[in-house]
Amino acid sequence: MPERRFLSGVASLASAAAGRASDALTDALGGEERRRVILVLACVLGLSGADTATVGASATELRHGLHISNTDIGLLVTATSLVGALATLPFGVLADRVRRTSTLGLAIVLWAAAMFWSASVGNFHDLLVARLFLGAVTAAAGPIVASLVGDYFGSHERGRIYGFILAGELVGAGFGFAVTGDIAALSWRAAFVILGLPALVLAWFVFRLPEPRRGGKGTLADEDDRWPGDKTSDDAPHETDAQRIARQIGVEPDPELVLDRDPRKLGLVAATRYVLRIRTNIILVAASACGYYFLAGIQTFGVEFAKDQYGVGQALANLLLIVVGVGAVLGVLSGGAIGDRLLRRGRLNGRILTAAVTATLTTLMFIPAITSRGVGTALPYLTAAAFLLSAQNPPLDAARLDIMPPLLWGRAEAVRTLLRSLAQALAPLLFGAVSDHVFGGGRTGLQWTFAIMLVPLAASAALLWRARETYPRDVATAAAAPGYGRPPG
Repeated sequence: MPERRFLSGVASLASAAAGRASDALTDALGGEERRRVILVLACVLGLSGADTATVGASATELRHGLHISNTDIGLLVTATSLVGALATLPFGVLADRVRRTSTLGLAIVLWAAAMFWSASVGNFHDLLVARLFLGAVTAAAGPIVASLVGDYFGSHERGRIYGFILAGELVGAGFGFAVTGDIAALSWRAAFVILGLPALVLAWFVFRLPEPRRGGKGTLADEDDRWPGDKTSDDAPHETDAQRIARQIGVEPDPELVLDRDPRKLGLVAATRYVLRIRTNIILVAASACGYYFLAGIQTFGVEFAKDQYGVGQALANLLLIVVGVGAVLGVLSGGAIGDRLLRRGRLNGRILTAAVTATLTTLMFIPAITSRGVGTALPYLTAAAFLLSAQNPPLDAARLDIMPPLLWGRAEAVRTLLRSLAQALAPLLFGAVSDHVFGGGRTGLQWTFAIMLVPLAASAALLWRARETYPRDVATAAAAPGYGRPPG
């Protein structure tokens, strides 16, 4: 009887704590409806991150079970990413023209089917085919989530909202490394099944999301935290906060890039040509590609590097990456909020500046993290590097919405994802090949490979400093699009 009372008391305390945490999260996100949307979108990216990380965390078991090499593991991830990159283009068109929540929900159902397929294969060739199909259906996430964020939430808070959503991607990656990675130590097939089951549940929640009005008016905008003078009625012109500042300080649009027709009438080729003419967009895509390139290498070979470099076992290596992942989650939550705050204080380049500073510091922090042999010495640098690497993404994602008319968001994000993914897809293959064939494999091979791959991170920082010069005019140009912001002149 006393034991029963004790357990009942523990359960009551846990329930009360969970209730308080739920209430605090609801308050932080601005209400029940906003919380539901943010958590569902975060879970969509989280599922993608978990799947990618699971391949990396299962690398040893896949090599032994299917008799393959590091290069084959890299090829597995690279081929999936390349197919996904190409598939983003049609999904980008759909994101601008059809009901987005239904399209995303259907894609996640197929996503789950591909995971179950991956768990059932008997050889590397069949696994590769299953992963190619998976890459095609997961491509829906990028353009549809970006379009939904722009239409659900007000421009003044998109960096912060992106921080919450991208935190889901990092939590998913951590789940892939720690949970499914440990499961893969027993059975890599079970690891894929574990991911397929929640995908079906997630699809149900996505189908139930409300479809927001298009136009960037923020149907779920936080009324208590809106920029003074915001207009969000259906018949009012709407500017993002960056576009408002650009107008107030007299930044003129580029007359050669001001659209002369409704963005919805642009075909995929014409839309692609247009978004690739925007200088800031090209810079941000290139900078993002460099950062994600390095991150893809970490996701694929990070656990193996940690085990060899720091002399730890699988479980401790996974735990180490969880600690580093906490730093990354804090980074995305901080980076978006800082960029938004600078913008609200009148710093037009606030989001770009936040990303540029953190990208520069990221490169510096990774140098001692990679060269150290002791886990205690390396952990602070690894955590700081992860914090800074992830802090750049939310402000950059919000900034890209500022330089594009809302009715082009899906196609613009698809083009960005395609170009970024082409670079990102090469990372696992190049990391594996350079490690095996240039530096001879093993611990030293991975260490030198990670050191050489710091060069793209440095290039990303240099590009972001350059974007400060082009961003203001491109913001003003987007505001001059027909039916969106102020008319040119």
